[in-house]
Order: sequence, then structure tokens, then C-alpha cells
Amino acid sequence: MSEQQRHPSDTSSIILSPRLVRNTQSANPDDDLECSLHYLPKPLLREFSHVFNNEHVRFGSNDGNLQLLAIPTNQRAREDLVAVGDHIEAEKDRLLNVFLTFGKCICEQLRSQGYWADYIDPCSGLPMISLNCNKVYSEVDGMECLLNYKAYNAGFCKILTHPKWGSAVYPATIFAYAPVEVAKSLMALFPSAS
Repeated sequence: MSEQQRHPSDTSSIILSPRLVRNTQSANPDDDLECSLHYLPKPLLREFSHVFNNEHVRFGSNDGNLQLLAIPTNQRAREDLVAVGDHIEAEKDRLLNVFLTFGKCICEQLRSQGYWADYIDPCSGLPMISLNCNKVYSEVDGMECLLNYKAYNAGFCKILTHPKWGSAVYPATIFAYAPVEVAKSLMALFPSAS
């Protein structure tokens, strides 16, 4: 199946619905992430190619089961992230570090099997692994497209609103070019959070 082919009855990009998972890279129970797995839908394919410059095509080109996949993650923040102050910046730093550890783990697992994977730095919107990529990925736009989460404008900034957590949410995304079953198996290694 090529990267743009799916089962004809598919009307959604969702492969695995969002679930709260325990970040096994951390002992802190506050470091859980909501994760899901998606085919990359058409509205994001163009964005993906602008951000990554087709870096993924150098990997696993002989495997006909490769799919462009997105693994959007959301973390529940201890604070409403629309607010300002040193305590908000400290919380954003904590959430960033949780995601960077998780994203690195997922990408290392996939890359060790010969598949392409990268994750977005939520602060800059730039890829963490792929070199020479200078286009910014919008996490808020991605969550709107992949999960149908709502957003609103606050000045020059778009604010994501999670259906349960409101604007106390920290979005970040991992991308992969791998077989769906490989990505599903990898996601299954992370136990559900209680």
C-alpha cells in the first residue's frame, strides 16, 4: 500500500484513538501523554513535505508497506498555558522535556529498525533530527486536522483547546515513515495510564 492509499471505507485518519499512556522514560506520574496514531491526511501531506523536504524517502524504499504516519501527543499541564509568569514558563519547560524524552525514544526505536522518524521541537516548530529543514510545523493546526480539537486566536497566537483540559494542554508531534503494524506495536509498549 503506498503512502497515500488506504482502505476505501476509511473516512478518518485515525489508526489508534487517543489514549493516555504512561511515559516509561520517566518515573513521574505527571509525565503521562495522550497519544494516538494516524495516517497522514491530505491536508497535512503538503505541510509535511514543506517541513521535511522529503527526507523520509531515503529510508526503507524497498518496503511496499511504508506509510507516512503522525503520532500526535498532548500533555495535561498543571497550569493554563495561556497565562504568563515564571511558573508558566517552568511548566512549559517541564512539558517540553517530557516530550523530548518520549519523542527521542519513539524515533530511536523506529530508526533502529531502519525506518524514518522525526519529532518536532514544540518551541521552534522545527524537526529535531532531520537536517537542513527550516520550515515551521504548526502543532495547533496539526491537532485541529488530526484530532478535530478546537483552537482560537489570541492576538497573533493560536491557542489549542483540549476537549477535557481546555487550554492547559501542551501539543507535540512525532512523524514516521514505517509500516502501520510496526508503529502500532511500538505504541502498545507504552501502558495505559490510570
